[in-house]
Amino acid sequence: MSIAVIGGGAAGMMAAAAALEAGAAVTLYEPNRLLGKKIRITGKGRCNVTNNCPPEEILKNVISNSKFLYSSVYKFTPEDCIAYFEGIGVPLKTERGRRVFPVSDRAADIAEALGKYITDLGCDIIQQRVTGIITEDGRAVGVATPHGEARHEAVIVATGGVSYPGTGSTGDGHKMAGALGIQVTPLRASLVPLVLRDNTAHLMGLSLKNVKLSLFLGDKTVHTEQGEMLFTHFGVSGPLVLSASAHMHGQTPDKYRLEIDLKPALDEETLDKRLQGDLAKYSAKDFINSLGDLLPSKLINEVVARSGIDPRKKSGEVSKKERRDLLNVLKHFSLTPKAFRSLDEAVVTAGGIDVREIQPATMMCKKLPGLFFAGEIIDVDAYTGGYNLQIAWSTGRKAGESAANYSFE
Repeated sequence: MSIAVIGGGAAGMMAAAAALEAGAAVTLYEPNRLLGKKIRITGKGRCNVTNNCPPEEILKNVISNSKFLYSSVYKFTPEDCIAYFEGIGVPLKTERGRRVFPVSDRAADIAEALGKYITDLGCDIIQQRVTGIITEDGRAVGVATPHGEARHEAVIVATGGVSYPGTGSTGDGHKMAGALGIQVTPLRASLVPLVLRDNTAHLMGLSLKNVKLSLFLGDKTVHTEQGEMLFTHFGVSGPLVLSASAHMHGQTPDKYRLEIDLKPALDEETLDKRLQGDLAKYSAKDFINSLGDLLPSKLINEVVARSGIDPRKKSGEVSKKERRDLLNVLKHFSLTPKAFRSLDEAVVTAGGIDVREIQPATMMCKKLPGLFFAGEIIDVDAYTGGYNLQIAWSTGRKAGESAANYSFE
């Protein structure tokens, strides 16, 4: 029995592997010369394969439609995923935040191992773009390409979202589904850098580690997380910012406010004592020259300007009120978002095939038997930390197994 898999990314290759293991014949359609093109650039080229946590933790870190993923994530868990990749020859390691990477730190190892695995199982890989899904008697029965039509017993669509379009994620799958009357929710950037209203160009390249970033909508705290972030020529990026961006839905970015706690390990009383010590230590020096022990050099001028303290004032002459103003800047360094960067820079796409169109236990389309979906094309997305790739592996595996079972009926 023949199954078509459209898309040779994470979900597509995993779907192909699962169907092949179940005994089906699989043809994978991928226009890129290399399989797993997006896998190869994830995690800064290291590939955060999954998160070494229980399946319920995966679901807690899913932003949209987590309940839909219950069946697939519990069937193919992070533990299963780790064993799977090590079983096909990629040793893995767990790092801070339970993030799992190849021991080699090479994302290409994941893409190449999975590509070799499905090739060895007999997958027929065709380097063509699919332009449509063929239906007959209310069922999916094949695919159309620029070179003609091909008949298959089942079709799995795993074309990804629209982030990183250079990797081939250009929204083709959404268009094909829409042409069949399948509902697609609006696509938007998730896990994306933020453009700021603030002029922070002078901070470009500044990386902050072990800071706490909080996102506010009015007086309400929407999200708080501790970790790393980066100032860029347009605003801010890095893990903390990407996670915060995922919470900015329902409102435009300029309705929100960001606040950095530059010293989250110190409460205000402890930090005040630290400031008193540093100001006393450098009492004969200008105030601007007293913060080198506390802050990165690139940030000092900005903090001093925000504190309102005369930079040439002697440190020993800084008043208690001025010290409190400085402390407030350090614990509540505010930034105002203006816009998201483009979908081209988003790590994942939010939105996609409406989950109400899909049977969660099989990943098959309710309206069109024989048509299955997997991965980022579906309206499910999660925070950074390996969760999105776990979604791809789990839904891909579920779709591949289900398509094989369907084609053998």
